[in-house]
Amino acid sequence: MSLLEIELGPPETDDSVDREIKACLDPGAPKSFFLYAGAGSGKTRSLKEALDYFRDSFGAGFRRSGKKVAVITYTNAAADEIAARVGQDALFPISTIHSFCWSQIGTHHTDIQAWLLKTLPEDLAELREKQAKGRAGSKAAQDRERAIASTIKRLEWLATPRRFTYNPNGDNFGADSLSHSEVLKITSSFILSKPSMQAVLVNKYPFLLIDESQDTNKSLVEAFFSLAALHKGKFALGLFGDTMQRIYSDGHPELGQNIPAEWARPVKRMNHRSPRRIVQLGNVLRAAVDGQTQIARDDSAKGVARIFIAPASTSDKPAAEGRVRERMAEICGDDGWNDDASVKTLTLEHHMAASRRGFLPMFQALDSDSRLGTGLRKGELAGLRLFTERVEPLLAAAQAGDRFAVMAHLRKTSPLLKRNALAQTPSPGDPLAPIRAAVDELTAIASSEPEARFLDILECTARHGLFEIPAALRPFVDAEDSSNPASITPEEAVEEEPEEEAEASPSSLQAWRAFLETAYSQVKPFAEYVSDKGPYGTHQGVKGLEFDRVLVVLDDSEAKGFMFSYERLLGVKATTDRSDGGETGVDRTRRLLYVTCTRAQKSLALVAYTESPDLLAAQVQKQGWFAADEIERL
Repeated sequence: MSLLEIELGPPETDDSVDREIKACLDPGAPKSFFLYAGAGSGKTRSLKEALDYFRDSFGAGFRRSGKKVAVITYTNAAADEIAARVGQDALFPISTIHSFCWSQIGTHHTDIQAWLLKTLPEDLAELREKQAKGRAGSKAAQDRERAIASTIKRLEWLATPRRFTYNPNGDNFGADSLSHSEVLKITSSFILSKPSMQAVLVNKYPFLLIDESQDTNKSLVEAFFSLAALHKGKFALGLFGDTMQRIYSDGHPELGQNIPAEWARPVKRMNHRSPRRIVQLGNVLRAAVDGQTQIARDDSAKGVARIFIAPASTSDKPAAEGRVRERMAEICGDDGWNDDASVKTLTLEHHMAASRRGFLPMFQALDSDSRLGTGLRKGELAGLRLFTERVEPLLAAAQAGDRFAVMAHLRKTSPLLKRNALAQTPSPGDPLAPIRAAVDELTAIASSEPEARFLDILECTARHGLFEIPAALRPFVDAEDSSNPASITPEEAVEEEPEEEAEASPSSLQAWRAFLETAYSQVKPFAEYVSDKGPYGTHQGVKGLEFDRVLVVLDDSEAKGFMFSYERLLGVKATTDRSDGGETGVDRTRRLLYVTCTRAQKSLALVAYTESPDLLAAQVQKQGWFAADEIERL
């Protein structure tokens, strides 16, 4: 099979699409739309142009009536980027999906309590069922027993009227706090079931624009679809995204296929980011999915793409990848490939980076529960943040002998330095003595690396009350030792519908137990990785970004073959189809490879490790991925 032909066009090719979007934003005739915008197509630019147009055309009237155009996206970084481009304007509140949801439900305390009183007994029943079927006396049974007790405590706490708290950008502790996934579930439920909330939302936000809509929680997307259908002519939903770039498990898998007939469906085909060869490869990757093809700019460079095939038994893979960079420098005539800092190395899946950076045991433990996957990969699980954002900075300062930094960190994060805690200190002559003792003990435990486990660190932290213990970890420390014995907040666990963060789910106890038994020394490389400060990146960390030189590492042996397999994608190994028609590992792998490859602005190199080099070389040619002169052996 020959390489797909690439279509060229002038830079202004998609200008008509921007005009179509603007026409949908007419307050007199609002129209919902789904914008398909592939990699490098200028999706954020289209959003900015639409908002600028709306401000000029209808802004004054909206301001007088107190109406707004809500813009929501997936991450704080994305929200900040949109705000930087659009400018700060109260007419366009820009927020993450979690912040927006909390702004809608945050005052409905009675309704939230009623929702919890309905769902928590279901969680309790699930726990008791698992306990009845499980092996008595095991660690899992002990953990479930603690979770049952915590759930009962929370139900008892809910017996009287309560108020609730939530931090969309951080951890949520205590019986009165809601988790991230609870907020999404409650908002979805309220939008569907409460006409008064619908009326308030529609009146305040006649237009709701969702960036990265393919990764927005499925139940929330369906609730917004229902809202648009019920309030046609008064409310319009605008979705910006590309289903080929969906990377989180709780996104709607059928988004794009389920768009109502009366919606507008503008399509941006121009890729402004990548050279022609990269656009061509991206088209090949998605050809089997939706048939969407991109156009390269007629003033774009040709670009370079190569695949380097190496035996799976290669003993020093980083050295092999160093040779690839040297070869790419020769091929491209670009010395930037010889500078590690000028090359973005991407792994197809986190297991590969975890293996190379030394945090695989902790990663595998938590990844065994699919509901924890999104929070794990983003580093946002509260149970992880206790270690990465509370304990580790404290230990780093203590081990450096920086007592000032230790106290500054504790003032911001520790309940021990709250005024009421200091007033009740057992050593009033030296109120900081218990804190120093706690820090010294924690430092001593951590210094026993690599023997120290996360569980050892957790138990010491809880024993001294250094930090509040997240709900997911409370079943593993004695209630009387915890600084905050508020009950666990388990979430409804549905196996076939993974949630963004069900970290306190009854079903997640086993995963957290396995995690706590692994070495604490993994926390530093993990924290570097999820903050994108380490040498490797993945599809999640770079989606929306672009780099001159991209090196993509494909290695099923390091990815552990749980969710992804590029060898199956390429036909080196037999595929396994799901009988229920659901998503396969090949589907996921294709999307993730598309995201990584389309980050390249100048040149791209793939390094593929395989037990069948000859077959792989033949398959990438047969499928039209690479020409014969673009394939090299290591």
